[in-house]
Formats: sequence, structure tokens, C-alpha cells
Amino acid sequence: MSLTLADARIVTPDGVHEGWLTIEDGRITHVGHGAAPRPGHSLGGRHVVPGFVDLHNHGGAGGSFPSGEQEGARDAVALHQRHGTTTMMASLVTDTPERLARAVASLAELCDDGLLAGIHLEGPYLARARCGAHDPELLREPSPAEFAGLVEAGRGHLRMLTIAAELPGALDVIRAAAAAGVIAALGHSEAGYERTLAGIEAGATVATHLYNAMPQLGHRAPGPIAALLQDERVTVELINDGVHVHPAMLRLACAVAGAGRVAMVTDSISATGLSDGEYLLGPMRVRVLDGVARLAEGGSIAGSTLTMDVAFRRAVQELGLSLPEASATTSLTPARALGLADRVGSIAVGKHADLVVLSGDLEVAGVMRRGDWVTEP
Repeated sequence: MSLTLADARIVTPDGVHEGWLTIEDGRITHVGHGAAPRPGHSLGGRHVVPGFVDLHNHGGAGGSFPSGEQEGARDAVALHQRHGTTTMMASLVTDTPERLARAVASLAELCDDGLLAGIHLEGPYLARARCGAHDPELLREPSPAEFAGLVEAGRGHLRMLTIAAELPGALDVIRAAAAAGVIAALGHSEAGYERTLAGIEAGATVATHLYNAMPQLGHRAPGPIAALLQDERVTVELINDGVHVHPAMLRLACAVAGAGRVAMVTDSISATGLSDGEYLLGPMRVRVLDGVARLAEGGSIAGSTLTMDVAFRRAVQELGLSLPEASATTSLTPARALGLADRVGSIAVGKHADLVVLSGDLEVAGVMRRGDWVTEP
């Protein structure tokens, strides 16, 4: 079946142009300028951007990926798809070895179905002093044997591991991850500048939510932030929700790393899309008030209730990014980090027809995934 979307303002890495595109069998087959050569579905001059790609997501709509429960995971995916996320990682949190292995094995089945792009282990190899919303009693030193077992449980779907580079054995596990095709991400760490560089040299290529859960920038002790920002091999995650990071620091990261290395993420939890109240993030109890999630005991920020469409809109309206730059941070750059840029992340011939139609004020008006409407404009 062929579908032409006409009268669109198409956002590509090269700019924004008035035009049209054709979709066949779930893929983009033509992208043209001006009037469509045949009648099609008119988008009335609205913007079309590629579907969002979220590297770091713990759930939504009451579903929590760390639980490993498939029904809840499907609810979470459906919520985020309605907000434009067409490619999503399922992020877990620190837990016992047994519960982590069960959750990885369960979510791998949803990866088999194409619902998820992969599984992200945020923990358990994190610094106690920077563990945030992770249970400090369940943290442990990096274990190549445990990690190998989790890779096996994931059957090729374990795609990312967040690890603190300063922990004993961390560099060995980073090397093992790289050898297994798993992205090593540095975060929840007390590492200084030099140790962070050592982690990058060992094979780490992502910074887990830059600025959060790590030592801050200092003019005599630059710390991990300077190392992660300046290294061209590293994609830096940013949580652009107006809570986790001040807009000035977000703009600084975008200025230094550029849209080609910044990946907006949600770090969303099961409360996303729901009202304030109490929720679980793995084994930890979380209280959400005015949309801000914090641990019920201690008050540490515990993920977010952010969706990617809001992150995109804030990138344009609060950070001053152009539409192509904002699109890169929410689609193409994270797709490259995952090694999926040949299939998703931009509007181009041959790629999946993963599209978000945006109104004039950048609100979601329609979402398409693999050529099928999730919500039709």
C-alpha cells in the first residue's frame, strides 16, 4: 500500500522545506519539494519530524520496565508512542542479580517483537555516593561473570550498561561490554577527569544524564563533565525537563558538544502520563508532586515524568535550537548512538516511516510508526 503525505514542512538534517513524502510497506520511498505529484493526505502545512528515539526510559502509564512485567511495559510503550517516541530503550535500575536477570529475559521478548529497541542496565555498578534513586544496599562492584550472564539473558537485546568508571574492575567490564556489542555509558560516578578519560579509552561512548549524579565542573578539578563534553567519541544524554538541569547548562552542553553529540532523554518513570502520587522505581518508593518525582525517603530526584515531545519543544523554545538541531538531539543523534541511524532518526528514502506531525506550536498532531498511524492527524 502506498501513502503520500502532502502539504508538509519536512524537517531534515539539511533544513526545513515545503514538500511531500511517499510511504510504501512501512518505509519512506520518496521525499520531494513543492507540490506532491499525486493527491495525498494533506498535512495542512504542519511540520513533520522523524520519530523520537529515547535512549533512557524506565516506563510510563503505570508500567515500569524494571519490574519486567510485559503488560505494563506495553502500556508504557503505547503512552510514549502517542507522544512521538517510535524507538525506545527499556531502562532497568539496580536490583538483585536474580530480579535483574528475570527482567532482562522478559523484556527481551518484547525486543523480539520489535516493540523495544533494546535493554539498558542503569546499575548495579554505580557509585554509592552518587546512586541517586538506586538502592545503595544493592549496589555492587562490577562483575564480568554477572555481566556475561545478563548479556546471555538478553539474547542480543542488552544494548547499554551505565557504570561508574572508578569502581574496581569497571574498566574490564567496559571492555567486555564493547566486545559484546553493548554500549558502555559512564554515569552515577565519582570519577575525576582522568579516570573518566580512562573509561572512554576502554570503550565507553555515552554519558548517562550529563550533570546529574556526578561531580560538577570545576576550574581546577574539571571532573567527568569536562571529559565527557570534550571527547568527540561520546554522546551526552541530557534530561531537558526544566528540573534536572538549568537551561544555561543545557545550552552550554549543546554549544560544546553540538546537536551531533547531544541526545535528549526522558529518564521517565511509571508515573509519566498519570497524576501525582506514590509509585515504585524498581525497589524504591517514589513520590510525585507537581509532576516532579523524588524518593519518598531522602528526597533525591527519581527519574522524571517527561515525554520526548516536551523535550523537543523545550529544545526549540527554551534552548534556542533550530528545528533541525532539535530533531537531531531527539532522533538522529540517539539513533547513531544505538547504531540504528541507517533505519531511523531522520526522514530519508529507505528509512522506516517513523514520523511525528507537529502543530504550529510544536504540539503532537499525529504519530506514525513503521508506516502505520499511532494517532492520525
